[in-house]
Amino acid sequence: MTGTGGVAYVVGTFDTKGAELDYVADLIRAAGVPVRTVDLSTLGAGGPADVAAGEVAAAHPGGVDAVFTGDRGTAVAAMAAAFETFLASRDDIGGVLGLGGSGGTALISPALRALPVGVPKLMVSTVAGGDVSGYVGASDIAMLHSVTDVAGLNRISRRVLGNAAHALAGMLTHPVPSAADKPAVALTMFGVTTPCVTAVAEQLADRYDPLVFHAVGTGGRAMEKLVDDGQIGAVLDITTTEICDLVAGGVFSAGPERLDAIARTGVPYVGSCGALDMVNFGAPDTVPARYADRLFYQHNSQVTLMRTNREECQRIGEFLAGKLNACAGPVRFLLPEGGVSLLDAPGQPFHDPSADQALFATLERLVTQTADRRLIRLPHNINDPRFADALVAAFEEVTR
Repeated sequence: MTGTGGVAYVVGTFDTKGAELDYVADLIRAAGVPVRTVDLSTLGAGGPADVAAGEVAAAHPGGVDAVFTGDRGTAVAAMAAAFETFLASRDDIGGVLGLGGSGGTALISPALRALPVGVPKLMVSTVAGGDVSGYVGASDIAMLHSVTDVAGLNRISRRVLGNAAHALAGMLTHPVPSAADKPAVALTMFGVTTPCVTAVAEQLADRYDPLVFHAVGTGGRAMEKLVDDGQIGAVLDITTTEICDLVAGGVFSAGPERLDAIARTGVPYVGSCGALDMVNFGAPDTVPARYADRLFYQHNSQVTLMRTNREECQRIGEFLAGKLNACAGPVRFLLPEGGVSLLDAPGQPFHDPSADQALFATLERLVTQTADRRLIRLPHNINDPRFADALVAAFEEVTR
C-alpha cells in the first residue's frame, strides 16, 4: 500500500451505482491516475468492473456462499467482511474512493478503517451529513456528503462526484513531503495535563517525532490504531482520562479496548493517571440525573466535568491493572501523589487526596509488578516539572 502514487480503487455496488462509479473512474483516469474498479454487489450479478463481486466474495472465510445468501442484511455484512480481507491483500493501493447510500457506506467503511492511516480514503455517502463517527472510527476517512442520493447522474451528483474524483486524483499525484526521519512516540493530553505533556514533548523532540493525541475517545482509539499499524514505536500515555468516561458513562470514552493495542504489540509503554479525576459530560442539562449531588466544574458551555469519587477511582484502578498485567512489553506507570490534573491540586476544586489514594492503592494491590512492569509513586502533581522529568527518565528506561 503506497498511499501516494499507486492505483486508485473505485469501489461500490455496480448493480445499482454502475454509472456513477464509471463516471468517477473515468475522471480519475483522465487525471493520469491508474484505476481499478471493484464491484461489491451482494446479489452476485453486478455490472462490469475490473474486479467482479464474486472475486471479492471469495475472500470471505466461508467462501462465496457465505456472501450471496439472498438476504440483504446478512449479505451486506458478509460482503463487508470479505471486502476488508480482499483490500488488505492488495499491495498496489494508492487510495480508495467508495460511493454508497447507508448500506453501501456500512459495507465499504470497515475496509477503509482497516487501511493504515495516511493511505487516502474517501467515502461519498448519503449519510455523511449526519454523525459519521460510527463509519470513520479512529481512521482518517474523508466523508463527502452526496447531497442528492447516489442514484443517477444529474447536475448536482456530477459536480459532487467529480469533486471526489479530483480530490483522490490530487492526493495520488501530489505526494506529501516526508517528515524528519525520527522514531514516532505517542503522547496523550488533555487541557488539564498540557503543561506536563508539553514539557515531555519538548525534552524528546530532538530525538523523536512526538505525536500528541487529545484524550477525547477518538484520540485514544486513533493512537492505538497507529500502534497496531506499526507507525508508533513507543507510548507515553500520560492522560488516561478516557477510562473515567468508560467507567462512569461520560462522553469521551475510548471503549473497553483501551490499552489492548499496547498489550498486543508489546510496544514500550510509560503511563500515568492524567485527568483520572474527571468524567466528561456535555452542557449541564445533559448530566444524568443520578449524578445530581456530585461535584462539578464547568469547563466551558459545552463541557461539564464531574469529579470521580473513591468508588469510581477503585474501578478505574481495576480496569488499568487488568490492562497493564496483560502487557508483555516494558511498562512503567507513574502515580502523581500531588494530584492528577491542574484541577486536582491544593486549593483547586477537584483536589481530593482520598479519591486519588483509592486509585493508587488499587493499582498497587492489583498490578503484578516485575522487572519490566513497575509502578512508581512520586510526591508531585502531574504538572510539576519534576514529574515530567520522571516520565522522561522512565521512557529512557523502557526504550533503551
